Amino acid sequence: MLNWDDTPSQTPQPHLDTVHAESARKPPPAVSASAPFGTGAQPAAAARKPHRPVVTAAHPGAAGAGGLTGLENLQMGARRLHVDDKQIINCRADLNQLVPFKYTWAWEKYLAACNNHWMPQEIQMAADIALWQDPGGLTEDERTIIKRSLGFFSTADSLVANNLVLAVYRHLTNPECRQYLLRQAFEEAIHTHAYQYCIESLGLDEAEVFNMYREIPSIHDKAAWSLPYTQSLADPDFHTGTPEADQRLLRDLIAFYVVFEGIFFYVGFVQLLSFGRRNKMIGVSEQIQYIMRDESMHMNFGIDVVNQIKIENPQLWTPQFQTEVLEMIGEATDLEIRYAHDTMPRGVLGLNAAQFNEYLKFVANRRCAQIGLKPLYPGADNPFPWMSEVMDLKKEKNFFETRVTEYQTGGALSWD
Repeated sequence: MLNWDDTPSQTPQPHLDTVHAESARKPPPAVSASAPFGTGAQPAAAARKPHRPVVTAAHPGAAGAGGLTGLENLQMGARRLHVDDKQIINCRADLNQLVPFKYTWAWEKYLAACNNHWMPQEIQMAADIALWQDPGGLTEDERTIIKRSLGFFSTADSLVANNLVLAVYRHLTNPECRQYLLRQAFEEAIHTHAYQYCIESLGLDEAEVFNMYREIPSIHDKAAWSLPYTQSLADPDFHTGTPEADQRLLRDLIAFYVVFEGIFFYVGFVQLLSFGRRNKMIGVSEQIQYIMRDESMHMNFGIDVVNQIKIENPQLWTPQFQTEVLEMIGEATDLEIRYAHDTMPRGVLGLNAAQFNEYLKFVANRRCAQIGLKPLYPGADNPFPWMSEVMDLKKEKNFFETRVTEYQTGGALSWD
């Protein structure tokens, strides 16, 4: 069985708030699994003689108050890029040079994602089609879960893709991080393709499923909660570079990576995996296993970005801001609990809605710990220990905790 996570520290990491930014900026001599940031021999920026800038804006103020965009005019004879010129936000150096790497974790996640490539048509749906068409094959409650899950996921990944392409990409001013974002956007397209493949294979009413985010309140509320954060970053007049703007960016990244991908997907994951455990809808369940693997990496990349921004900009992580983030996570947990009760009015598949009250509080505590916050729900436990067979939350990791050591291509992936 694929295990993409290593066991992390079980407590929040206070050092993330206190590590000096420069310690995270030293160039690695090579990509190393033993040292998160290397200690290469690049001289300190302050010790170098001044040089002409690497690029210049096309016109004054073209880059806004924050970082460059990658579309600035080139300057002949500008000095070469040094690793300590790079910043994850508000970078004023050339964004078109991938190397030298500064954030090796971003590049390694990109390579791992490429190795994990898969396509929906690789998964056989014949058994699912036969079961769905059999009038006695599934209960009405089981059919509701399938349709509601596909209804949420089919538009959720489109919302995430829009957020990446229209908003996040232009504000992360680091080429290796942008490289991963491009791969992530492609994977979100694959996920939307997978949902359409399931919907088409099962002969579902496409209009009914794809419009659930506008017609089913519990699905609508999750999408509506997230959309303002994309609208915020996509505002053409929004630029980073001030404490208020940088904090707004950090908040919106947390909303999408920690909440949307880290909480809002988890009821659906548990429900659809439960079908596979009972040898039902095995094609849909396998698609979700591949998607869950991708989404786990997406979330962990986003958490790494959030923690890196905190390291380089500790002034953003104020007590007031932490309170705001905790309130966001609390609101999202309530919405996902409401969604669980809506999709499971009665017990089914060995699950019941009340179990998700505890489970989602457990997940929320995990998300808080991953970004260095206190738990919202002390003592919450995981009522679904079987989930460790495919996705052990205690083993979810990001770069600041440990490192991924095992990846497989989609064609070689085994879930046994």
